Amino acid sequence: MAKRSKARQRALEILFEAEQRGINPLQVLTTRVEKADMVVNEYVRTLIDGVTEHREEIDELLATYARGWTLDRMPPVDLMALRIGTWELLHNEEIPDSVAVSEAVTLVRKLSTDESPGFVNGVLGRLQKLKPTLG
Repeated sequence: MAKRSKARQRALEILFEAEQRGINPLQVLTTRVEKADMVVNEYVRTLIDGVTEHREEIDELLATYARGWTLDRMPPVDLMALRIGTWELLHNEEIPDSVAVSEAVTLVRKLSTDESPGFVNGVLGRLQKLKPTLG
């Protein structure tokens, strides 16, 4: 697995844990690094910082373009993958749009329901098409 793919999965795990516990994702990351003496790819921090900084905007976009789905109804893993994918799509110019979408789909294919890849692909695909009008 490529370094950035691993970083995305680690970031998803940290964002998921933070959401479940109702705490800041950076606190979860810091605790993991300290307790496990874990070395963290810098891209994990970049993703967590980006998603945290832009979460309100990201969630608003997801709520608007996830047709028929509220954020509360989404499987939590799907929501975290969508947040990561949306941040990469809209705020990380180093990552090609197709890679941002593909990586988010790959995450939910591994970690979520059978329906999740199609759902995540659909939402991020809509955002990708609308990207020129969202900036």
